[in-house]
Amino acid sequence: MSDAPRLWFQIRIGEGRFGPGKAELLAHIRDTGSISAAARAMSMSYRRAWTLLDAVNALTGVPVVETERGGASGGGAKLTPRGEALLAAYEQLRAALDVTAASTLRDLAAMDPAGE
Repeated sequence: MSDAPRLWFQIRIGEGRFGPGKAELLAHIRDTGSISAAARAMSMSYRRAWTLLDAVNALTGVPVVETERGGASGGGAKLTPRGEALLAAYEQLRAALDVTAASTLRDLAAMDPAGE
């Protein structure tokens, strides 16, 4: 793990927050088509993943993930248009902030840890 400074942020939507953990969960669901696979990729329980999804749904007022029950096709999950839009907006904001903060983060990384 790197000791380099990094940018971490959350955005407030109403009374709740959306940040890197929820964004990562949505990205894994988008990429794997599965809530359980997304949870495993993040080393979290399936129940915890659903708790986070419920929190995001409460922020947006509509579901961010659509699920299909198991069976012959095995079920699955995908982001709804609202989920796709939320994740895209967060990723766009993240990329813009990374560019804006890059020189400041480099300066912080170059500081002497002893403070001299």
